[in-house]
Amino acid sequence: MIRVESVTRTYGDLVAVDQVSFQIGQGEIVGLLGHNGAGKTTIMKMLTGYLEPTSGSIEIDGLDIATCREAVQSRIGYLPENDPLYPEMTVIDYLDYSASLHGVPTGERDKKIREAIASTELSLKAADTIGTLSRGYRQRVGVAQAILHTPRLLILDEPTNGLDPTQVQHMRALIRTLAKRATVILSTHILQEVQAICDRVIIIRNGRKALDATMDELQAGRRLLVAVDAGPERALGVLKSVKGIQSVERMEEGGPGHRYALDLVGQDELAVTAPRVASQIATAGWKLYALQPESRNLETLFGEISAQDGR
Repeated sequence: MIRVESVTRTYGDLVAVDQVSFQIGQGEIVGLLGHNGAGKTTIMKMLTGYLEPTSGSIEIDGLDIATCREAVQSRIGYLPENDPLYPEMTVIDYLDYSASLHGVPTGERDKKIREAIASTELSLKAADTIGTLSRGYRQRVGVAQAILHTPRLLILDEPTNGLDPTQVQHMRALIRTLAKRATVILSTHILQEVQAICDRVIIIRNGRKALDATMDELQAGRRLLVAVDAGPERALGVLKSVKGIQSVERMEEGGPGHRYALDLVGQDELAVTAPRVASQIATAGWKLYALQPESRNLETLFGEISAQDGR
């Protein structure tokens, strides 16, 4: 669906995006993460055709955005971080205006507007002036205009900004529903949102791609965590001798027994190494309180990458 090859964007001497490449398949929900100024918004603006890359290429739905900009843009629904709504217009008038800009045929316009209003739960506010709406409802109006024309690519910048917990849950469900017919790129500072919604995450650091992996790959630990009744004077050497274990680290006490983290030689070793560890513990006659793969959340991973540039 999306193919980005060696894209760079400069502003004079400033390199905002530097040789970024990635591909996104149809129906994926991808989180685009990074600190303020990392280059996320610049990438999204280039994907929408609002900005041109200084170098590199972008293809969306098989079309080169440099030569087929209008055709590409007709396939995109975009919610910018600060949605440029018209406060003096009513919700339904604004959506009608947006539908005309999106090129929705006149005969289909009423149906598309009704569907967008229903999807974003705006029915009770459809006749209200946008300027009188809460921040959360204005955010819903922005999402409604982005999905009016049934886009094949949906780019959402901070879609849950200003929403209360109930509205956040609804937005998550809506994004999952939209992903059944569209590819979704989601940018947010709320890491829990990415963890709850996305299939995959791309992290941008200093204009470069620092990480691109599925959520399952990210959360899968690279270590085994074990708790036994043996102290470090006995356990460290025995656990290190197990085939597939690269190193052993003593962890802070918590719960029954002594806790250790076992670094694996390779990620693929997890399934075969865990039984070896359990067998070695049984042979040693120790009590085994816990044996499990380490699970990391996105906040931890983001912190690890951020630490690489001193943040």
